[in-house]
Amino acid sequence: MKPPLLLAGHGTRDDKGVAEFTAFVERLGRRFDDREVAGGFIELSPPPLTDAVGELYAKGHRRVVAVPMMLVAAGHAKGDIPGALAREKERHDGLEYVYGRPLGPHSTMLRLLGERLDDVQGDGGADGDTAVLLVGRGSTDPDANSEVAKVARLLQEGQAKARGVAFVEPAFISLAWPSVPEGLDRIRRLGAKRVVVLPYFLFSGVLPDRVVDQSMEYANEHPELDVRCAPVIGDCDGLADMIAERYDEALQGDIRMNCDTCVYRIAMPGFEDKVGAPQVPHHHPDDPSHGHGHGHGHGHGHGHGH
Repeated sequence: MKPPLLLAGHGTRDDKGVAEFTAFVERLGRRFDDREVAGGFIELSPPPLTDAVGELYAKGHRRVVAVPMMLVAAGHAKGDIPGALAREKERHDGLEYVYGRPLGPHSTMLRLLGERLDDVQGDGGADGDTAVLLVGRGSTDPDANSEVAKVARLLQEGQAKARGVAFVEPAFISLAWPSVPEGLDRIRRLGAKRVVVLPYFLFSGVLPDRVVDQSMEYANEHPELDVRCAPVIGDCDGLADMIAERYDEALQGDIRMNCDTCVYRIAMPGFEDKVGAPQVPHHHPDDPSHGHGHGHGHGHGHGHGH
């Protein structure tokens, strides 16, 4: 048997999002007959990551391959999850782990985004009058936000013309500019008649719902603009393929993370104070350590739900 796969999710207050994550863990469990699969969240909703680790540890596993269920390398993937895994090593004698990289702007992810676009685009409009607004979560980490912009550009370069899309713009639902209404307004002023809002999220949640709500509110205020919202990536085989690839990379020691623009390693202009900042985990409401007066380790001050 290979070391077990441990999926580290963010967590959400949305029951549908929790159910989709659970279904995805079960999908991977059915896919692999040579490894155990478990999954947990770092905050907001059960099961906490510590339960998933405890489940594997109780079965005799002392080495796990942890893969972050994150689309971008922001604070959760860079700090919260490694911090949580370090804490699990302290709680479980002899436990070791290897850590995979976030999913990122992978070719399979671009294909999946194209499929979600096709779900709602229809005939593609006339004379290239359709644009796409790719909406990411948003972060205080400029590296993470730049990855969303990169995905938008990759969609522009590789798939837009074939799908009758004139251009692709990035936007964010929290913490970063432009907002969803600002992104839609830019697209309208650039002359598009139809917009497909493409949420760059893995599963359902409070923030993807907010993307839809803000998009529809803008559409109601601008009836001349045809605004359509695509679904999230969701529980699917393509996503499972990506996780399998990240597992193999981590197991082989071939991580290839990009640290050239990481604010915790490089003195990026405007973010010099973050270099070497300590990284500790979120404190999950269902984790035994919760409620002991701890705050969020690197002071993000998140003011939104998921």
